[in-house]
Amino acid sequence: MTALSLAPALRLGSGGLLLPLLALLVLLAFAASLLVGPAAIGLPELLQSLAGGDLETTALIVREVRLPRALLALLIGVTLGLSGAALQGFLRNPLAEPGLIGVSASASLGAVLAFYSGLAGAFALALPLGGLTGACIGVLLVQALAGRGGSSLTLILAGIAVTSFAGALTSLALNLAPNPFAALEIMFWLMGSLADRSFEHVWLAAPFIVAGWLILLTLGRPLDALTLGEDAAQTLGFDLRQARRRLVLGTALGVGAATSVAGAIGFVGLIVPHVLRPLVGHRPGALLPASALGGALLTLSADIAVRLLSPDRELKLGVLTALVGAPFFLWLVLRHRRQLL
Repeated sequence: MTALSLAPALRLGSGGLLLPLLALLVLLAFAASLLVGPAAIGLPELLQSLAGGDLETTALIVREVRLPRALLALLIGVTLGLSGAALQGFLRNPLAEPGLIGVSASASLGAVLAFYSGLAGAFALALPLGGLTGACIGVLLVQALAGRGGSSLTLILAGIAVTSFAGALTSLALNLAPNPFAALEIMFWLMGSLADRSFEHVWLAAPFIVAGWLILLTLGRPLDALTLGEDAAQTLGFDLRQARRRLVLGTALGVGAATSVAGAIGFVGLIVPHVLRPLVGHRPGALLPASALGGALLTLSADIAVRLLSPDRELKLGVLTALVGAPFFLWLVLRHRRQLL
């Protein structure tokens, strides 16, 4: 049976197999993330460590190193997949992704300024707090530029303007870094990684990320109505201005918190909705939970891959997702060009 013939059976509307299958794959990827690493740990030792057994070194590795890393991969993957699907549905643009409204760039700038000012060396949480502050300021600027009654195009243009400005300031900070070691540290952080993250990062980011999920998941019905056009959606009683505010706020909370603790991890929010859209019958509302699970699966798998591909000198997660995502993006562009001919 081909993948094409399997697609109707996996759709949410005909059997409901897609979400359970994705959830199972995410669970398996999460378990694999706890097992993969320089230190060989078997499944019995893993279960005993998670259950609270005292295995000294094994328990320390699992609970303090691998578990927070896997949890962050799960949280960030859900956020990127969910926000990507929401943005593509609201803007009705298949090339939209979470960085489009300036959240990722402004969060990165806030973290870079924490590096540059020396706050990151003063206390451990200065870096993620700087990222969250930058994300909040970036979203406020986007909202101010787009205006209360601005169109989707205005929102995109405002996001591009904020992204460009934040990127320019980040480059300026790199250019004026006090020493090459500071510039190198900033560059490594900007590449995106989950290495050396602790439960402090999880507890800091999780409340904002989960709040972002709860807001974005309320957009299912407005997004389905938008497939009929803005006028039809408003006729059906949906307030698109309020929906846009929820979209921006939910994306800002989730993606801003994710970027603040892991750096920039691109293309997850672009790839996952495209892959899963045919399996949910091209329904934007049904795509939200599917993309959330798909994003978690992709991020967990990519984080496992960076440990396996280069165990001696671990690849950066953002580099790997870009290596996978850039060719996919080019394929989308070429396919779109063929459809226009």
